[in-house]
Amino acid sequence: MPLIKPFAGLRPAPGRAPDVAAPPYDVMSAQEARRMVTGRPHSFLHISRPEVDLPEGTDPYAPQVYAKARENLERMLSEGVLVRDPAPCYYVYRLTRGGHVRTGLVAAASVAAYDADRIRKHELTRPVKEDDRVRQIDALDAQTGPVFLVYKRTAVINDILAVLSIPPPAIDIRAQDGVRHELWMVDDEATIERLSTACEQIDGLYVADGHHRSAAAARVAAARTAANPNHTGDESYNYFLSVIFPHDRMQILDYNRVVKDLHGLDAETFMARLRLSFEVEPSPIPVKPARHAEFGMYLEGSWYRLTLDTQRIPRNDPVGRLDVSLLQDNVIGPILGIPDPRRDDRIGFVGGSRGLDWLAGQVDQGDMAVAFSLYPTPMEDLMAVADAGEVMPPKSTWFEPKLADGLVSHLLD
Repeated sequence: MPLIKPFAGLRPAPGRAPDVAAPPYDVMSAQEARRMVTGRPHSFLHISRPEVDLPEGTDPYAPQVYAKARENLERMLSEGVLVRDPAPCYYVYRLTRGGHVRTGLVAAASVAAYDADRIRKHELTRPVKEDDRVRQIDALDAQTGPVFLVYKRTAVINDILAVLSIPPPAIDIRAQDGVRHELWMVDDEATIERLSTACEQIDGLYVADGHHRSAAAARVAAARTAANPNHTGDESYNYFLSVIFPHDRMQILDYNRVVKDLHGLDAETFMARLRLSFEVEPSPIPVKPARHAEFGMYLEGSWYRLTLDTQRIPRNDPVGRLDVSLLQDNVIGPILGIPDPRRDDRIGFVGGSRGLDWLAGQVDQGDMAVAFSLYPTPMEDLMAVADAGEVMPPKSTWFEPKLADGLVSHLLD
């Protein structure tokens, strides 16, 4: 089975992309999503976050939410807002923010390659989030959120994409956050074959962002395979929507932590416990860590710089050396009593795009007791963990800029 293949994408009709394009479903709160759809009846959030069309307080995992997603998808199809390409294609997708430009390939990636670890994971998923994506895919018979994949830079693929992105794009929009999104359609059979061959020759791909979406796609494929007595392997459910970028064009931000309480400790005792492993220095300004094993902490209205004792940094453990692991293994687990951050609702994860003031605000408002800022995980560390067959702690990387939802979706026939 090929690593990737072209597919007949579901896209906004000509001129409708500005109405449809939306941020990824999982980067905003329910309240933020409701504000974003105000006056935008064709925003893709009506499909990816359909609770915006139901009463406030509706359980986002309730059956009526997924039914509403299907209803909204069918409405946008019947109104001609979304249309399907007539034949399988690849697509070139470019994101531009300031001086950062990233160009990748939109393709259907193989579930079999994912199961065989040719598409390598680096994080475990949170069960409730994975279950949500399974129900969403089943309800829509479509994958609407692309999985962000990475390949080790390959000149052949990069050169092909560079040529394909010279003509005017089919879609060219600028999102509210200033990011420019461009999309080119690749329907020439010879070019499709060149891209397929070039990708088949690479060793493998890495899941950069979208572990829940890829894991959910694999579960849906397994269930549909078991239910299909005529299964051949060519069915669309054997592939998942992806955008594939070269590793050296990634922009990774910090992925920070907030915790609701100090696990029964008062602030003085908590600080004393920290000093057993860290040098703790008060800081008059918010702390954005500048190097490995350095952390910022916001507690009771004040910032602190935490520097871990080097004796506590594992030397030959690609997972244990990660900053997210160092914080987990020296603070979050043993002091704050959260051994499994995947399943504990006392901990929250905050992408670096929110900023340090937003992080501190969670504590000042009383929603959280303490916040931690982290140094971003380098791309090379991510690939080293994946190559070793290991996994990172959850929410270890925050990639920017984010892919838009709604520009291309993958229907399951």
